[in-house]
Amino acid sequence: MCRHMAYLGPPVAVSRLLLDPPYGLHRQSWAPRAQRHGTVNADGFGLGWYPPATGAPGATGAPGAIEARDTRPARYRRAVPLWADPNLPDLARCLYTGALLAAVRDATPGTGQDEAACAPLRAGHLLFSHNGAVADWPGLPDDLRTPLGARELLEMEARSDSALLWALLVRRLSAGESAGAALASVVRATAAVRPGARLNLLLTDGRTIAAVRWGDSLGYRLVPGPDGDGGAGTRGGRVLVASEPPDDDGDWQDVPDGSLLLATHTDVTITPLTPGTTEPAIRPTERTPTP
Repeated sequence: MCRHMAYLGPPVAVSRLLLDPPYGLHRQSWAPRAQRHGTVNADGFGLGWYPPATGAPGATGAPGAIEARDTRPARYRRAVPLWADPNLPDLARCLYTGALLAAVRDATPGTGQDEAACAPLRAGHLLFSHNGAVADWPGLPDDLRTPLGARELLEMEARSDSALLWALLVRRLSAGESAGAALASVVRATAAVRPGARLNLLLTDGRTIAAVRWGDSLGYRLVPGPDGDGGAGTRGGRVLVASEPPDDDGDWQDVPDGSLLLATHTDVTITPLTPGTTEPAIRPTERTPTP
């Protein structure tokens, strides 16, 4: 099993999301409170973040100039327990972002043990994490893996159930499926041949979060902006989606099992997976930097 979280909102220090909360991912790496399978998440960790759209004033050399910044997501991943990385506290307190996906890992038996197997996995401007496990994932039926060609299989970032699910999802997104439809189809197809699979999936493009709860815990916290509905752009509201609450504040909302969640920093929509899915906002196109 694993634990993961995603954040959208005003830029904050990563330490406030990852290390400071009393029951955040740091604590969940060694003492999760809501984890149903496994007791510790010590097989690695990772964080992916989206840099602000602009750099520092004067960066181009001209007085008052603002340098445009590459806004593709960056990652920091290690195959050690989160608490065992001496570099993380300094990185986390100095790194600011308004969009983050992070995870701690409890590896599925038979999967790779190097840092390439640690979430978040990445394709273009998208970040992905899988909280769960798929039994005998190398033996999944051919009809489930049919969409994948030899190149896609060879380019899988790691040897793991998560990387295979990600390849299946990227294939659907690249074919034009919306994020919600792609997540739903991958979950349904996998669960049909592996009924005991745990398939909590988390996907973001830095402006929107799409997630599925299937077999383990998931919740969210939406905090409105100054005007009650998110305020002025990303400077207003904020949303946190995670495997379990990072603290004991009473505003945490549980996502029902078998549901799709779509979130921005101002709104959350939850749809049962059985009857169908709603149309999401994430598509595999280049992210446009906001001014």
